[in-house]
This record gives sequence, structure tokens and C-alpha cells, in this order.
Amino acid sequence: MKSGKRAWIAALTGTLVVVGAGIVATPTAGAQPPQLQASGGDVLHVEGAATAITIPGAAGPIPARSTRLVYTSNDTHGAPNTVVGTYLEPSQPWTGPGPRPLVAYAGGAQGQNAECSPSAMLAQVIRYQPPADVVFEYDIIAIYQLLASGMAVVMTDYHDFGVPGVHNFLNRRTQAYAVLDSARAALRLPGSGLGPDSPVIIYGYSQGGMASAAAAELQAEYAPELQVRGVHVGGPVVGPQDFIVRSDGNPGVAPAIAWVLNGIAADYPETRPVLDAVLNDTGKAILHNSVGTCGGGLSEIFVQPQDTSRWTTSGLPLTAVIDGSPELKRAFDEQRLGGPAPAAPVRVYSARYDDKATYPAARDMVARWCGGGAAVLLDADATVPAMSGFLGTHDLAFFPSLTSSQPWMVDRLAGVPAPVNCAALP
Repeated sequence: MKSGKRAWIAALTGTLVVVGAGIVATPTAGAQPPQLQASGGDVLHVEGAATAITIPGAAGPIPARSTRLVYTSNDTHGAPNTVVGTYLEPSQPWTGPGPRPLVAYAGGAQGQNAECSPSAMLAQVIRYQPPADVVFEYDIIAIYQLLASGMAVVMTDYHDFGVPGVHNFLNRRTQAYAVLDSARAALRLPGSGLGPDSPVIIYGYSQGGMASAAAAELQAEYAPELQVRGVHVGGPVVGPQDFIVRSDGNPGVAPAIAWVLNGIAADYPETRPVLDAVLNDTGKAILHNSVGTCGGGLSEIFVQPQDTSRWTTSGLPLTAVIDGSPELKRAFDEQRLGGPAPAAPVRVYSARYDDKATYPAARDMVARWCGGGAAVLLDADATVPAMSGFLGTHDLAFFPSLTSSQPWMVDRLAGVPAPVNCAALP
């Protein structure tokens, strides 16, 4: 969706238009506990898709055949919608235990421009974004390793990428639904070699860590038929308000904070007049401009630190504004992880000095799950140095999270009892 001075959001749930300094919202359903109106994972459209030829350091082309999927899912209020995803059928044999597994891969932050969706970026890896930016698809490093081991991979674009609307960044339910329904769609894809009894692993880091954690929480309720053998949750953003608290004033993250607000406004129309009243012209302009941006671009190096207190009419930071608004607080609280205990074994990887998705928040989420009887292993990695900025601890920890996840996943597929450290969390 392209940004503009006269259009903010045109979402599937309604339309929100900025005219001058004001917001005019069309009425839509409010935020209620979702009553699902349709099952998800039905494949509506299939077409061949390109993938990038090689990635730096890899020994040859991506070892897979790529298929673009359009499949059914549900939005945060339970209404049916459609999502785009990519299924990657590995050319390598699976030599691990049991039948070939499917990894439902939840990608990291992509932005809110449809041109930087995972399915678009898998064909490019590196993309020029006018007027002066270069965007990288870093998730392909992990995907390559999974495919090279013979695991099939399906990667969702999440909601409102490739379809009309604005991507609701860090929305707990829609991310979970999109991931779980991507697995359903891949298992139903004719000729994939997979079936309803194929073992499933759910994997994600950063935004994908939040999505995989949300999928773990909701899988037993939403997709109990999936044979989920394990869920890897890497560097999870535990909730969008936590993300704003940690990111406020840091360089390069103003667009991501704006993506959160754009998504909240798209999904919860009752928050729109609140945002109209509390945001000043600077804040509204940042939200406008961020709708058309991608994540992971080099231009983030040059985005100057900016306190969100400069975005508001009151001069208060956004977190204080959220806490002071019942509508905003309710919408943000609905996104926080640490609710239902996952039914499948979970490994949570969190760098001790993570500068964006903090370890204490991840530990609190795990403690809540443990209290509900979940089988969780928390890996608190103190080896990644404390850094912040465009390339911080959170970004660097992507690599040890990936490497250390491989044997854990194979053990789950082999039926080895899952290790648990709930009794003595680090």
C-alpha cells in the first residue's frame, strides 16, 4: 500500500482517511473476543514463484522449488480473510528421523509496503527501494539452512501483505492464524509430498518469534489437527507496548513504532479518534510516511533518534499515552504474549542483552507458560555482546538462535523427550 498525505489506511475492516490534521473513520466492528466464521488453510490460488539464485556464502542455488499460495485465514476479530504465502519444496532428501517435516516459518519485520513482503523478497534477497534505500531479506539465511537439511518450508506473508489493507505489525492473533493456516495450506497442497500426518515445526525470530509464540499459544484451540512436534521462539517481541518502551528514542526504529500504531488503528477502529486527538502533525506525518516503508533497509542507519514525546500533543511519550487511554490500552494488552500454555514443546531463545526484545519480558512469558504446565526450555544467551542501534544485540543474536535451534528441532522430530528448565529458569 502506498503512502500519501491524504490517505493513511485502507484496511479490510474499514477505511481510515487523514484529511488535513483530522482522522475520519468509517464505523466497523469493535474489538471483541473472536468468534471464528470460517476455517483457515484452504488453498485458493497457486502459482510458480521465483527465488533468488544464490545467497552470499551458500554453496549453490536455493535447494527448493517455490510455489506462491493464496490461502484462507481469519482476522483478529474472527472474520475470514486471505493471506499470501510461499511453499518451498526442498530438492534435498530428508535423512532425519521419520517422514519429511514441514517448517512453518514466521519471518521477521518486513515493514508495511507490500513490495517488501516475504514472498516478494524471496525472489530478490536485496531490493532497491526509491529514492535511496537498499533492503535485505535476512530470513533467507535460515530458510536456506532448513531446506538444505531436507525440511520443507512454508513462509507466510502475514495479514494484509499482497491483499488490500495495511499489515498489522505485532498483532498476536492474526500472526498466529497466518502461521498456523500457512501450515494447513502447505499440507493440503497437491503434489507437495506432505499430508495431514506430516510432522510440523514452527520457527520464528523477532517479529517471527512473537508470531511463533502466539501460534504455540493458540494452536491447540485453533489448529489442533496439526502434528506440531515443537516450536522454536527466537528473540520474541512479547508485546507491542514492550517494543515501544524499549525502542523509544533509539536510532532507526521510528518507522517500526509507526507500523505498530498503523496496525492498531486498522484493527481497532475505536482507537482512531484517540490517535487523532493525541498525535500532533509530526506524529501523523511519521505514521503516513511509514506505511510505504520496508524494514531492514540501510536508510535506517540515518534515521535519527527521536523520542515519541515529540509525536504527541501533550508532550508525553507514547507509552504514557497508551496507558492513559482505555481504548488504546485494551487494544495493546490483547497483543501481549504469556496467555494460554502451549500444548507442544517450546524452546525460547533470548539474548541476555537484547536491545529490542528484552530478556526479562521473554522470561516472564516463559514463567507464565510454565505455570500453565507447558514444556518449555529457556535458553538465555549471555555470549552476544551488548550493542544497540541499527545493528544491535537483537540483530546479532539471530545467528546463534538459528544454529542452536537445529539439534533441538531434530530431537523433537525423533521423539526424544523435550528438555525443560521451568523449575530453575535462568
